[in-house]
Amino acid sequence: VAIGSELTVGETTDTNSGELARSLVAHGVTVGRIANLPDDLAVVVDALRSALGRADLVVTTGGLGPTPDDLTREAVAEACGETVAVDPAILEWLRGLWSRRGHPFPSVNEKQAWLIPSATSLPNPNGTAPGWFVERPDGRVVVTLPGPPREMRPMWADEVLPRLAARGVGGDL
Repeated sequence: VAIGSELTVGETTDTNSGELARSLVAHGVTVGRIANLPDDLAVVVDALRSALGRADLVVTTGGLGPTPDDLTREAVAEACGETVAVDPAILEWLRGLWSRRGHPFPSVNEKQAWLIPSATSLPNPNGTAPGWFVERPDGRVVVTLPGPPREMRPMWADEVLPRLAARGVGGDL
């Protein structure tokens, strides 16, 4: 699920979905659907709930920035019936990024430190948007990845694929 109105109005071409689908298929996963969604909370929540109703793994890209139209965290939290809270370790990491640059920390970026109880934060050494690896009580998994490919690719390869392999993805089917 690629999230961002820039995708649905034709300003940006979604290359992430095809790349992720190829990787998933190479690891023995059947990809049932690919979707591009606008920055609309109700639309994204509905799509996530629907996806969780039919798939064991839902992967999102985009919508993890600090601006009001970046709604992926809120949508995943709502679809999972959980509440976001600021994770102190992520907030400290974010503040450190700005401190090392010699800039004050913008309060708008605090939402990038949000986490839900069922999520593990995925580090992003190439940007300011950590991803999430959400493990649902029913065994389903939701992965949120940043939209910029230079951030998405290493997070997928270094953080997500090893977690999926530990769950048996890519094993004998």
